[in-house]
Amino acid sequence: MSSLNASFSQNVSIVHPKYFFIVGLSGIPYSSYYYIFLFMIYFVTVIGNSIVLLIIAFERSLHSPKYIGVFNLALADIGETNALIPNMMNNFLFDSQYISFNACLANMFFVFLFSSMQSVTLVVLAYDRFIAICLPLRYHALVNNTSMVLVFSAVWAFNFSIVALMVSLITRLSFCESNVIQSYFCDHGPVFRLACNDNSINKIIAFLVSALYLVAPLIIIFLSYMGIFVALIKITTWQGRLKALKTCVSHLFLVGIYFLPICCSYIAALLVSLTPNARVISTSLAYTVPPMLNPIIYVLKTAEIKDIIQKVNTS
Repeated sequence: MSSLNASFSQNVSIVHPKYFFIVGLSGIPYSSYYYIFLFMIYFVTVIGNSIVLLIIAFERSLHSPKYIGVFNLALADIGETNALIPNMMNNFLFDSQYISFNACLANMFFVFLFSSMQSVTLVVLAYDRFIAICLPLRYHALVNNTSMVLVFSAVWAFNFSIVALMVSLITRLSFCESNVIQSYFCDHGPVFRLACNDNSINKIIAFLVSALYLVAPLIIIFLSYMGIFVALIKITTWQGRLKALKTCVSHLFLVGIYFLPICCSYIAALLVSLTPNARVISTSLAYTVPPMLNPIIYVLKTAEIKDIIQKVNTS
């Protein structure tokens, strides 16, 4: 590694390493079995979400605002999984833990882009449920296919810009001491903390990204469901309340599965001093398990998709 540390390309006062070294799990016997487990998650995730994408694409009855959101979430799930797990398999199962500087930035960009899309898509789906239950008479005026396509186009463009800014700011840093990333991919925090020049701007953007894609979505979703529960209270019959609430069940599961593991990882890191291996395991599971579970929830908790699958099985 010393030869690689000595291989630097220097531009004025900015020093970039030719390669980064991704540590992953270290000092754990049979760690390769964990990566094989993640590959099994990858396989189920890609197959499950691809089936959801195909069902929504070819079933005209699902060409509705809600399922445009579900389609977008499945697309983001596949994107994030492909950005993470194949690289991990290549790095750790085949002893190729070196990654070029530019490839590292590309890996960082795609992981954070698709992860941010998952978060914001859940917010848009919460808005869909809020309008459907709180303003049912105005639902088709406020939420339609055209408006949802425009919303998601704007979200993709906005997230692309924010993540591109975050990643581009890495290029202003000098890495003159270490090129060893204490993570399982080119994670933003572990990378910018390696810098030997001022990284205060990177710390600020990291805080803003966390607030924008973790804290703000949770607050908006919470407020949406507060409004929904107030509207449910106004419904006179329990049957009506349960019928309206059932339309939110799959979304609530998706929210819990996505945000709980990430929040628990953050809280654990704040309250206790996690070892690098514990951090790798907790964050890798938080990133990879939700995309695997999402299509299972679509099938088990969404009546429309269940009906379509039953028709296919009986035909």
